[in-house]
Amino acid sequence: QVRLQESGPGLVKPSQTLSLTCTISGDTIATDSYYWTWIRQPPGKGLEWIGCIDNTGGTDVSPTLRNRTSISRDDDKNAVYLQMSRLKVEDTAVYFCYGDGVQGVSYWGHGTQVTVSS
Repeated sequence: QVRLQESGPGLVKPSQTLSLTCTISGDTIATDSYYWTWIRQPPGKGLEWIGCIDNTGGTDVSPTLRNRTSISRDDDKNAVYLQMSRLKVEDTAVYFCYGDGVQGVSYWGHGTQVTVSS
């Protein structure tokens, strides 16, 4: 079974850069079976798709976040990364790593709380 574990700082100051790591076990991120995806949920709101990366390293990021967000991967560490710069209070959310399966089987991480506050 595929497991995803998010990690990163729980508290970040406005204007700083957020770096999150998603460590995957149970499958290699080099597989073409999944799009490794970042999703977030602000308090009291619905899920927001941030972006994803595929097995070739190709990425797609939400247009509203594209100018300050990047997604990358490290095959040796079997990990996917999210970097978001110029953080705002509105970026406060639970951030999830999601293995979006192309064959219909998908997996969620438990999520990690990120609070943007001075």
